[in-house]
Amino acid sequence: MRPIPYKTALIVGAGPGISASVARAFAAEGIKIGLSSRNTDKLEPLASDIGAFRFAADATDPASVATLFDEAEAELGPVDIVLYNAVARVAGPLADLDAADVERVIKTSTFAAFLVVQQAARRMVPRKSGAILLIGASASVKGYPRSAPFAMGMFGRRGLAESAARELHPQGIHVAHFVIDGAVRGTYREDPDRPDSLLDPDAIAQSYVDVLRQPRNAWSWEIALRPWSENF
Repeated sequence: MRPIPYKTALIVGAGPGISASVARAFAAEGIKIGLSSRNTDKLEPLASDIGAFRFAADATDPASVATLFDEAEAELGPVDIVLYNAVARVAGPLADLDAADVERVIKTSTFAAFLVVQQAARRMVPRKSGAILLIGASASVKGYPRSAPFAMGMFGRRGLAESAARELHPQGIHVAHFVIDGAVRGTYREDPDRPDSLLDPDAIAQSYVDVLRQPRNAWSWEIALRPWSENF
């Protein structure tokens, strides 16, 4: 099995679910982990469990993101893997949506993702090495009714990932976007009668590990994950 060629990872927008499973999977591979969120108190159990560092940051603020990377590199060393996971949602009829809520969703889903990718690129390009991973959703490729803000934000994130992959792959930086196309199993989402009808966050994390093992002559820029029972 090809080893993962990276030693450190920074997960921005960390929390329970997918990002926690990915953090555990990376830590099991011997990767040193940094977890970032606005509220780091909620990260204490996970950080304690895997020996991760915690960093408070507002991913929608350029200065906060720059400081986050400086602090992460001071603790971890050069950041080899950056994972962006933060999302925001608001749903409702187009005519009734509040403009400030829509702006917040787009800032979190797309603008903040850009800030994180930009800081990662500034550090990785001189080294010609690194991986930038972006978590997407069904809304990255499908605009559902009453969900325009989330679709706009996630379509934007996917566009960022594709553009970054085309620019950065030739410079030795692996950019990958993961379309999580289905409901994810968790504390509030269980279906005991159909256990395979929900995406398993630990199985999702394994796909992240597998992508990091890809040789650069066969890099994926996007992978879609879905339970076998999900309708296309």
